[in-house]
Amino acid sequence: MSSPAAAAPEISYELSAAPAKPAHVKELTPRAIGAGLLVAAIIGGSYPYVVMKLGFGPNISVVSAFFGYLALGIAFKDYNRWENNIVQTMGTCAGQTAFLCVLMAAFDLLGQAGIGFEMTLTGWQSFAWLTTAGILGVLLAVPMRQHFVVDEKLTYADGVAAAETLIVLDSRGKEAKHAARSMGAGTVVSGLVMVLREDARLIGEAWYRIPEMLALGANGASMAFGMGWSLLSIGSGMLVGLRINASMLLGTMISWCWAPPMLVEHGVIEALVRKKVLLWVMWPATGLLVAGGLAALFLKWRVMARTFQSFSGSKIHSSDFPMSWVAIGAAASAVALILVQKFMLGMPVWMTLAAMAFTLPLMLVGLRVLGETNWGPISALSNMMQAIFGIIAPGQIGPNMIASGVTGSIVAESEGLMQDFKTGHLIGSTPRYLTYVQLLAVPVGAAAVSYVYPLLRSTYGIGGDHGLQSPISQKWAGFAQLLSQGLSALPPGALTALVVASVLGVAFTVLEGTSYKKWTPSPTGLGIGMLVPGAAIVPMFVGAVIEFVWGRLHKTSHQRHLVPLASGFVAGEAIVAVVVPILVAAGLIALK
Repeated sequence: MSSPAAAAPEISYELSAAPAKPAHVKELTPRAIGAGLLVAAIIGGSYPYVVMKLGFGPNISVVSAFFGYLALGIAFKDYNRWENNIVQTMGTCAGQTAFLCVLMAAFDLLGQAGIGFEMTLTGWQSFAWLTTAGILGVLLAVPMRQHFVVDEKLTYADGVAAAETLIVLDSRGKEAKHAARSMGAGTVVSGLVMVLREDARLIGEAWYRIPEMLALGANGASMAFGMGWSLLSIGSGMLVGLRINASMLLGTMISWCWAPPMLVEHGVIEALVRKKVLLWVMWPATGLLVAGGLAALFLKWRVMARTFQSFSGSKIHSSDFPMSWVAIGAAASAVALILVQKFMLGMPVWMTLAAMAFTLPLMLVGLRVLGETNWGPISALSNMMQAIFGIIAPGQIGPNMIASGVTGSIVAESEGLMQDFKTGHLIGSTPRYLTYVQLLAVPVGAAAVSYVYPLLRSTYGIGGDHGLQSPISQKWAGFAQLLSQGLSALPPGALTALVVASVLGVAFTVLEGTSYKKWTPSPTGLGIGMLVPGAAIVPMFVGAVIEFVWGRLHKTSHQRHLVPLASGFVAGEAIVAVVVPILVAAGLIALK
């Protein structure tokens, strides 16, 4: 049987001026590590505000690459892209760690709910928890580089964009100039659109603002299905390709256009409110993601076996992180996580072991989903762990939240590492060095978010009418509160929908390996499309259509300009989204 279609990218990426790394060039230099620590601290400190204010985590890989250029390129004229890859990797890792501020906010939201739940993490507890779980996530992901990046060649669009950024910032010659112009133009336009779209929030008084094209549901209720003017989304769609984006659009249509009126009509939900719709559709969506992802891994078991065999004994390549080190490090970090959760968070040992055991397959699903769609399903997979612990520890909010935090931390760090592996693979970096510096950056990111989050909480507040809303945290906390009432409190038909969607996920995955592949929806794309608002999915589909038409009309310019232009679209918005909170913290602009 041929490999599933979703396992291979739909576009052949030709990066600009990307020769192999010269033998004399050094990557892991003191200046690269020093710059990486600085960038990791900046990203780790600024990212929590971004995530909780915007409601999502924008691409941090390209932002880290730009910060690396500022830290290295200005001070050292002889710096190289491989050193910057070290810096970019550390910044990405710190951002992935800082993303878990949403979990800390969820604890605070539960404390405000008046249900008797009291668990506020101290800075030291947060640091220890995020560090031990994050290091475990990095080590568990190391053996998967060969499988997802090398063998299956999954897209990892953010990793492609970061590689193009590193190359353009360190290139000379005619081709490099073409790529630099395309990427520069895309970056400027994308950043400008971001400012114009968010103008009222960025500078407090709107002088011009691009409106969102938002479709409304029945009775005027907004289901967030429409067109968001995000060039980051369009650029991501250009890199991901048409088939996956079409599947995502279909999933969005199902969840936010067709299903809501039927759910109301049959009394499943009381009103067309996005939160209520999401609480139902998340079950079939998660079923598609998990079942489809696990089925794809099962069908690839021979490749997976070869992956682990290549990391054993004398077969290991000198550029790879040794499998024996992975085993020792994972065992040590797992023991450390058990101790932290036992003595700091009051989590029984057996529950931590169960959380780690269930997290491993969820991590593999998350790596596949991110590679195919450029959406990291951290929240969805953490919600799945919450559902599992709703059965294992019914009615217990504490273990439910802690177990889902283990999943969130491990999945987040593994996704960040795989993006960095993709970037390094495209420019010829040494995977072992990228693993070293990611392990070094995890505690830096954990320290930054542990220090910054309490400041954000005291300055802006969490939830309420004027505080940082953090929609991810609200869903996380709300789901834990719902499960504390037992599975019987779930919306009618949710579990049935989960089972049906899981069966479909397996069937679609099997069909992807047949001659019916072209007409088979991607279960990964469907699942993500059902969870993500249409205002984000529609522009991704537009980007995929642009890429498809462009490639058919003018292949030469498509090959020369597609990746740098799309990478610029990703970079511009991401840079604005991260830099603005830094300017806010410095008192240079006011965010309302």
